[in-house]
Amino acid sequence: MTRSSRQRSNREPQRQETADEEEIDLDNVDPDEVKRTADDELIHEPTGLILEEDQIDRGPEWRAFNHSERQEKSRVGAPTTKTMHDKGLTTTIDWQNKDAYGRSLSSEKRSQMHRLRKWQERIRTKDAGERNLQFALSEIDRMASAIGVPRSVREVASVIYRRALNEDLIRGRSIEGVSTAVLYAACRKEGIPRSLEEIAEVSRVERKEIGRTYRYISQELGLEMRPVDPKKYVPRFSSQLELSEEVQAKAKEIIDTTAEQGLLSGKSPTGFAAAAIYAASLLCNEKKTQREVADVAQVTEVTIRNRYQEQIEAMGIPT
Repeated sequence: MTRSSRQRSNREPQRQETADEEEIDLDNVDPDEVKRTADDELIHEPTGLILEEDQIDRGPEWRAFNHSERQEKSRVGAPTTKTMHDKGLTTTIDWQNKDAYGRSLSSEKRSQMHRLRKWQERIRTKDAGERNLQFALSEIDRMASAIGVPRSVREVASVIYRRALNEDLIRGRSIEGVSTAVLYAACRKEGIPRSLEEIAEVSRVERKEIGRTYRYISQELGLEMRPVDPKKYVPRFSSQLELSEEVQAKAKEIIDTTAEQGLLSGKSPTGFAAAAIYAASLLCNEKKTQREVADVAQVTEVTIRNRYQEQIEAMGIPT
């Protein structure tokens, strides 16, 4: 034991000497030899010594190894969202009449909680403007769920509606009409293929009013909208018609070829895509009737027939 302790005592001066040798005068360090890492550490490259360390761990102080543990240990709520009039910052009272231990409340407590819930709903909106915003955002959420668009579209639609509200563009127009118009605008901005007819089906206003309101809001807010690409409708329409990948590829080829010749200018993208799918189904021996394609694309058979003739002539395919 004595020998080992003597060995340790002999090594300590050596370690001290090594540490002294590795000390660097910061004033005389060549800047080219200093590098900042991704962890925000300043290191001296020739020696590998850390000259400056300013790393902040912004994560939680606890560790979790799966989703359930993370949910149990987390002490924060959901992130803020524009899809709610209060951005999700207010509290809610649970509808279950149970305490923290899962026991049922007494009748007196239940009536008290019922009154608290009622007042909680009332104080969430302080004036008529917030109540109208709450109704508009709920309409956007309802229609978005009905047409099956992702949450990002709802966020964009909510932001556009708030901008229109701040610019006082809602005055004189129905809340439902503006809500539908901003949802259609959000679909176009996010590149989600939804036609005006599809959105009008789930709305409570007429298609003509939706189109008029959409043009007015996009012009006043300066929304830059690119023309809808007909190819974005092809996968959804083909899936509903139970057509193969070969038909989809052929339909996209027809759209590309005919669009290069200028046939798409001034034409409805849904009708153009429907006609390309109809032509591709005939060429690939997976024939679908014009009525079947028209019902899926929500266009008339006459539209498909006219676009089909134009595309076939442009492709040079004999009928």
